[in-house]
Amino acid sequence: MTPPADNRAKILVVDDEATNLQMLRHVLQDDYRLVFAKNGPKALELAHSERPDLVLLDIMMPGMTGYEVCEALKREPSLRHIPVIFVSTLTDTEDEAKGFAVGAVDYLTKPASPAIVKARVRAHLSLVQIDALRDTRLEIIRRLGLAAEFKDNETGMHVIRMSYFSRILGEAAGLGPADVENLFNAAPMHDVGKIGIPDAVLLKKGALTAEEWAVMRTHSQIGADILGTHPPGLMQVAHEVAISHHEKWDGSGYPHGLAGTAIPIAGRIAAIADVFDALTSARPYKASWTVEAALDLLRAQSGKHFDPALVALFLEHLPEILEVKDRWAETTAPEHHVAATA
Repeated sequence: MTPPADNRAKILVVDDEATNLQMLRHVLQDDYRLVFAKNGPKALELAHSERPDLVLLDIMMPGMTGYEVCEALKREPSLRHIPVIFVSTLTDTEDEAKGFAVGAVDYLTKPASPAIVKARVRAHLSLVQIDALRDTRLEIIRRLGLAAEFKDNETGMHVIRMSYFSRILGEAAGLGPADVENLFNAAPMHDVGKIGIPDAVLLKKGALTAEEWAVMRTHSQIGADILGTHPPGLMQVAHEVAISHHEKWDGSGYPHGLAGTAIPIAGRIAAIADVFDALTSARPYKASWTVEAALDLLRAQSGKHFDPALVALFLEHLPEILEVKDRWAETTAPEHHVAATA
């Protein structure tokens, strides 16, 4: 019978003194998988091969100091996320400051209390798990947004570009860093409700009938229903973007006919980002507009479709917008037809 997999967190312990390795083994072996190294080069080798969840690192080692090991880890894109805790006999505040400067998350002075070692290790591994959960949640959100795009017009670059446009506009509008980050990650969800639109409507070649447009417009509410209601945070912003990105400043939009600042700012920002990118992108049913033609439409619809203050900010930050547009340009054209961006 195959033994069950050991899913405990893995810790790389690095120290040139065998007694220190033995002490840390005794403290941690019941709760974690342990890997040991007695010098810097071996530590880096094991970091690559074993992919530990955390590193406990001595500083004063022959040949390569712990500082140098930590710097090497942080230079590696695949390793830089691993938290490093220094465990050292150096007690000066300058030594501790240098440890944090090279990328460590904590600094313990030898001889460290077993209880403190356990507590610090547990705390930092918990933070790793929180970060991993957040990253997984963000990836699911992005993938769901892409799923809607692939069903719609098969251009995943659209959600990337409009997310960056939204970030630029959010920063320009004075949103705080957390709100800007939430908007950036929520923007790909603006059209997730199109998953619920029948293909006969969504993929129809040519103009939609009035009845078909009525069906198409339900995608805002469908998206909001898919995302659900949540406390303040990322999912709340995603809900706001989905439900309100087709509302218009003059109250003529849908689904609720909101006007002015009654429209959530996330929806007002996403509306500009979405329309500008849709206009300047080639689709099977239309050629791309020139940037100037799209800007003329934004100016003409300022105070009608779009928040006039946000249009002004968009124009002020046009160089950044165009840089994003160039960086995330389409590499292949969409292959199947859709009716239009609703």
